[in-house]
Amino acid sequence: MISRRYAVPVALLLVIALVPTLIHGYLGTRTDDGLSAARSVPELAGYRIGGSSKNPGWGKEIFDSGDWFERNYRGPAGDTLRLFVARSFDQKKLYHHPDLVLSYGRELEPARLVPLPGMPGVPVHLLQHKRSRGVTAYVLLDGGGEFVGDPVSHLLRNMFWRMFSAQRQMTLFYVSTDSAVPDFEGSAAARLLANAIRAFQGQPRETAPDAGTGGSASG
Repeated sequence: MISRRYAVPVALLLVIALVPTLIHGYLGTRTDDGLSAARSVPELAGYRIGGSSKNPGWGKEIFDSGDWFERNYRGPAGDTLRLFVARSFDQKKLYHHPDLVLSYGRELEPARLVPLPGMPGVPVHLLQHKRSRGVTAYVLLDGGGEFVGDPVSHLLRNMFWRMFSAQRQMTLFYVSTDSAVPDFEGSAAARLLANAIRAFQGQPRETAPDAGTGGSASG
């Protein structure tokens, strides 16, 4: 039996624990910022855009994302790039080694952080391809509009706030190419990544599309 003098502190602790439980466990409260990956397919000067072979449910199955797209870009010299953009409330599915799925079968060097040319403050996770001179590069954007370099420290830093607020989506911008990229800073991969971010952030804010309308198979 608990002493009466501890009743009030225990009750307060239970209430504090109950609030995030209600928000995330029972109510499933989520914030819709009105932005959509599927509405923000960017262009790349001189490149033709092609669709994806993935079925519409692929993004939901792999990343728990109902708002995503994949496009292939072919340049005048025959070089190719692949762009994948997805949003998900399950942030770990996006930030925890997305290359294991999106660049499956390719041997990659460990990721290193580099700045995105022309966009100060945007950290890029850059991975060199071991068997070619190609690259894989991705950027993470949290629901508050902050670009994320270290996802774990970012989550820890915002842990208390996240406990008592509605869930927000993280956005993944992912570019990969097997074509030679001797200098990422001046590459088409860097330009496409920047174009994708600008297209996403510059879109009008509307009600986001329902899950499953990511448009992955169109093109």
